[in-house]
Amino acid sequence: MEKGRRKKLKLDELKYVSYPSKTQDRVSRIESNNKSEEKQGHSHSHGEGENRKEMIRLIIGAVFFAVAIIFKFTNIIEFVLYLISYILVGGEVVLRAVKNIARGEVFDENFLMTIATVGAFFIGEYPEGVAVMLFYQVGEFFQDVAVNRSRKSITALMDIRPDFANLKAGDEIKKVSPEEVKIGENIVIKPGEKVPLDGTVLEGKSMVDTSALTGESVPRSVQSGDAILGGFINKNGLLTVEVTKEFGESTVSKILSLVENASSKKAPTENFITKFAKYYTPVVVMVAVLLAIVPPFFISGATFSDWIYRALVFLVISCPCALVISIPLGFFGGIGGASKNGVLIKGGNYLEALNNLEIIVFDKTGTLTKGVFNVTEIRNNGKYSKDELLEYAAYAESFSNHPIAVSILKAYGKEVNKEEIEGYDEISGHGIKVKVKNKEVLAGNTKLMNKENIKFETSEAAGTIVHIAIDKEYAGYIIISDEVKEDSKEAIRNLKEIGVKKTVMLTGDAKSVGEKIATFLDLDEVHAELLPDQKVEELEKLDKLKSPKGKLAFVGDGINDAPVLARADIGMAMGGLGSDAAIEAADVVIMTDEPSKIVSAVKIAKRTRKIVWQNIILAIVVKIIVLILGAGGIATMWEAVFADVGVSTLAIINAMRIMRVKNI
Repeated sequence: MEKGRRKKLKLDELKYVSYPSKTQDRVSRIESNNKSEEKQGHSHSHGEGENRKEMIRLIIGAVFFAVAIIFKFTNIIEFVLYLISYILVGGEVVLRAVKNIARGEVFDENFLMTIATVGAFFIGEYPEGVAVMLFYQVGEFFQDVAVNRSRKSITALMDIRPDFANLKAGDEIKKVSPEEVKIGENIVIKPGEKVPLDGTVLEGKSMVDTSALTGESVPRSVQSGDAILGGFINKNGLLTVEVTKEFGESTVSKILSLVENASSKKAPTENFITKFAKYYTPVVVMVAVLLAIVPPFFISGATFSDWIYRALVFLVISCPCALVISIPLGFFGGIGGASKNGVLIKGGNYLEALNNLEIIVFDKTGTLTKGVFNVTEIRNNGKYSKDELLEYAAYAESFSNHPIAVSILKAYGKEVNKEEIEGYDEISGHGIKVKVKNKEVLAGNTKLMNKENIKFETSEAAGTIVHIAIDKEYAGYIIISDEVKEDSKEAIRNLKEIGVKKTVMLTGDAKSVGEKIATFLDLDEVHAELLPDQKVEELEKLDKLKSPKGKLAFVGDGINDAPVLARADIGMAMGGLGSDAAIEAADVVIMTDEPSKIVSAVKIAKRTRKIVWQNIILAIVVKIIVLILGAGGIATMWEAVFADVGVSTLAIINAMRIMRVKNI
């Protein structure tokens, strides 16, 4: 690849730039479908058809090889048979090595395999030269199959891009590209079709499969008035939807963009391997040259042919392809596995950072709580029943669109006859005074009760309290509160169990509300009544408490959380209900709005690192052992190829385990 060249990564891409070899070609097949790169590299096993061609070529080469070994021929015929077999089996490797050398890319896997096998021919070891290339190519073929399967599983995982939209124009329905549909236009979604764009349901009722976006397998019911997101799958009913976002701004488009670019941000482990391969390969080539030349001059009875053979074995062993393929594949698998669980991680660096999570800071509304206000308690004083108290409150609030008024009207659940309302007076910062059914009704906060000189009950309940007085007589109060999410408490407990040292909540809500929720959830700290800039200040204080390698995460959902999300080491946004600004600023997006998914993300990160380091240790240990054996003349070309291709295959299979995250 050209130095410094940057390009947008596609969904099935994996960024790797430092090892220009057949190994890199395999990684490039995950990285790109770019035709110019395929011309530079090899177009090996992009699909079933090319896999079949590759297999046929290897079988024909193997037949020539078998004929040369089994039957006795003259030296010339035997050499020709071996040469034909070698060209069929390893010709493309030699050709790539020559092309790479012409581009100044010398120390790659193609060069090492070419010099080792051609060297075997020069010292008369024809069978071994062909056998090594054949075994190597068979191993590479199976690695290609393994990598392609992994790529397909990741591609299928996020196969949510809609192919079309049914645009409703008058009485006609026209099939168009989702990019052509504008805000305010109506689309029709038939049973079994993907929802192409975000919108609001105008007509119809159906169950929708949200698993591609949220990871949740249970279908969700939608009907007129409900919001619906692009990427959902309509299960049974016919829906008419008014589009609220253009395709470029829709949820499905943003998710695809997040995953497409996720692998461009390398984890520290990947960067280490990039540097390692850059210096490692030239060093082993120099060692191999010294191994071939020096011993015959200093060791009695040593021959050049013997030590050249050992040097060739040494070269074959030296290829670090197990590390080059399996490590980026491991991180990409971790990102894919997290996506299956409804967690979008924007890069391998953030996936690795989750391993060192020490402090996690939460916003309250919409993050730990549902962000939906409901009437949670009605306290009457005896003269009026709870239903009557709620009815008077509903009449008083019927002209307001404040969230508190909406929640009271929702709890009342009946139609308000506004003709019975007289003298509506909204007192700013206090509440409402209204005449209903010849009774004066006051509904508001403590300031209103004090202003009207009405004695009232105090309450320590967590939530907003609406006091009600009828004809200057206190009647009771209604508590409206934001409910805590079902899994918030479990999430906090599990985060502590997996090693998070400190859990904190920052909220702009009242101190009493914040403290009660923090106590209920068993949080370590709570800071309430904060403005957005004050949240950043508190975050910076907490940031000083972590260890040098420790990471701090902030979890939020509102537009006011965007500055804090950007400031944290790891910003996490609630993607289902969260604002666009929060999702853009975040490094991790929780598509299900469930705090417990944070625990899943950390567990996936820890599992990914564990498997990646298993591969690193396996590859390095086997390489060192076989390098020593090869230098000592104990290991043959066969052991060398096992150390290269065999370990690579094992490492890839191990890396693919990361995708299996059902029990996390």
